[in-house]
Amino acid sequence: MPKLVKKYQLTGCIIAIGDNWIRSIVKNKIEEIDTSFKFVSSVHPSAMVARGVTVGSGTVVMAGAVINSNSKIGDFCIINTNASLDHDSNMSNFSSIAPGVTTGGNVSIGEFSAVSLGANIIHGITIGKHSVIGTGSTVLKNIDDYVVAYGTPAKIIRKRKEGDKYL
Repeated sequence: MPKLVKKYQLTGCIIAIGDNWIRSIVKNKIEEIDTSFKFVSSVHPSAMVARGVTVGSGTVVMAGAVINSNSKIGDFCIINTNASLDHDSNMSNFSSIAPGVTTGGNVSIGEFSAVSLGANIIHGITIGKHSVIGTGSTVLKNIDDYVVAYGTPAKIIRKRKEGDKYL
């Protein structure tokens, strides 16, 4: 790693891996090799990010994404194509929202959680850590930690363990 950094004059990178858990493992391995290496955030020019939004290091905001006022995005998150995170929402470290996801305001998404394609989450909902919301779901109630939930309305289908694959 240090040789690559020097040879190509790298000043930072993002980790473009969709699986939140695997992204964290790769990040940790890079830091073991080179503790001074920097992770940067990337916001696509067509994304709309309102004033008062905080975006953590290593986070990627894709084309057409909308992040509204006073939202807080943690480190190493992914806000995918045409996803919308409304006002006063919070995404914890290593969480992700897939293309076409829409959230109401004041939504909280726990660390390592993933909200899948086209899901909708109403205002004021909390998604627990290490949880997965299935494609096209409508979330009307808070979702516990370490579960898979899907449907309209979304229901908890099963438990999951830290690091379980969801893609």
